[in-house]
Amino acid sequence: MKGLIAMDETIKPAATLFVLSDSVGGTASNVFYAARAQFPDVPFEMKNFPFIRQEEQLQSILEQAKEANAIVLHTFVNPELVEIIEDFCTRESLTCFDVITPLINELTLRSDSLPTHKPGAKHKLDEKYFDRISALEFAVKYDDGKDPKGFLEADIVILGISRTSKTPLSIFLANQNYKVANLPLLPESKLPDELWLVDSSKIIGLTNEEDMLSRIRQERMRSYGMEPDTPYSDRNRIRKEIEYAEELYSKLGIQIINVASKSIEETAAIIVNSIEGTDA
Repeated sequence: MKGLIAMDETIKPAATLFVLSDSVGGTASNVFYAARAQFPDVPFEMKNFPFIRQEEQLQSILEQAKEANAIVLHTFVNPELVEIIEDFCTRESLTCFDVITPLINELTLRSDSLPTHKPGAKHKLDEKYFDRISALEFAVKYDDGKDPKGFLEADIVILGISRTSKTPLSIFLANQNYKVANLPLLPESKLPDELWLVDSSKIIGLTNEEDMLSRIRQERMRSYGMEPDTPYSDRNRIRKEIEYAEELYSKLGIQIINVASKSIEETAAIIVNSIEGTDA
């Protein structure tokens, strides 16, 4: 699950944030989502690095943060790893926020007790917690149509052409304990047989505006050091992809969500309300 991205797929992120944790990383991620909600029209990128337990692993991720000039947000309970992060960020002039240590220190003083420093101890290890871990692993395993068998086990199946937020949505919903599989759509690709066996109420079709998709894809090419004007970003090609996807959605009889003006949180809320059978 290392390096999963949660981002509105807009043109260019105003900032990149690395969430580092010795557990799931849900606490820091929730802090990020709460803060980002104050900037609804600004694109940000979050990369989540959970279950970091070794110094070598941490150092490698911090080097990536340096390259990206990222904001580092962490929830480590191991004081040695916390010190490594703080020293690195100070040395490299990276902005860093420790979400959990200041509160642990204050509780230590007031309770006259020592913390256990056990990773994950800050989470209640109940059935819901383990369900979330399972859902995150499921989302990674069945991302991008890697194994169509996952469609038959999923709570939610997300379909969409390239750059419609399938993976970020899958991870966000997994953090809410939903098992999510997603499938990228291409007119030239054969659809897996398993798709037609899934209850249509569990399938969500994503779409986007032609102009926005073209801009997003052009920027994607630039980020790879390539020319922006390619068949991938061509409006005629994108129009063909959108039409193909929407025809498929009609055949399947599924809900369609246009993500053009929606945040990940908004789209996820619509999906959850639909799946749970309530009004959006």
